[in-house]
Amino acid sequence: MRFDVLTLFPELFAPHLASGVTRRAFESGQVDVRLWPLRDFADGNYRRVDDRPFGGGPGMVMLAEPLQRALDAVRADRGAAPAVISFSPGGRALTQALVQQLAAGEGGVLLCGRYEGIDQRFIDRHVTLEISLGDYVLSGGELPALVLLDAIARLQPGVLQAASHEQDSFSDGLLEGPAYSRPELWCTPDGAIPVPPVLLSGHHGEIARWRRQRALERSARLRPDLIAAARLAGRLSAEDERFLAALPQAPPRSP
Repeated sequence: MRFDVLTLFPELFAPHLASGVTRRAFESGQVDVRLWPLRDFADGNYRRVDDRPFGGGPGMVMLAEPLQRALDAVRADRGAAPAVISFSPGGRALTQALVQQLAAGEGGVLLCGRYEGIDQRFIDRHVTLEISLGDYVLSGGELPALVLLDAIARLQPGVLQAASHEQDSFSDGLLEGPAYSRPELWCTPDGAIPVPPVLLSGHHGEIARWRRQRALERSARLRPDLIAAARLAGRLSAEDERFLAALPQAPPRSP
């Protein structure tokens, strides 16, 4: 898949694309990322890409014309009209389900806004999907774009260990349970803390059951909305329900 990034700050992407385990996806071309500096498509000596908003108000607005030229160049290079994704507080929440959907697609154009926003006419004409990372405001779309690229890259074959991402939080609609590693007994000033014995038992069935229960317990405590959604989707078994009912504060069942 291929992602074309329209940005004022292409230098923000280089370290991420060459670092960490996800670099395998970028170096192999499984996720082909191409950066398009927006000032290359602006007019005048100052390569201006923004101007004051009509109607007054603070800040500046990104101009439609440089964005249009950049998008035209991307389309000419790709030979197609790819989906255009922008990042906005009013966009669709970025969830693991959406990441999995995009990871199975052909990519698209990532539009990294800055300043007070982008001329709405360009958005209305070209943007096919708006994404929000949460109810807060960032200085631009570069960080959300990097988050999306990272989430998609780690799902590509060969990037992580086999089936590793299948145990991630949200992959089955729940939070992931706790993880432990060596030493088996961690000695601290407050005393020795052991690894849960079941993880040392070698009994794969019991280990899987323990991990499922810890995921249910953690989700019920921290994100009861995930338990409710899992019930509605039919992802909880009778055993899951018995375990949840036995917790000190079991989440209420949906009517």
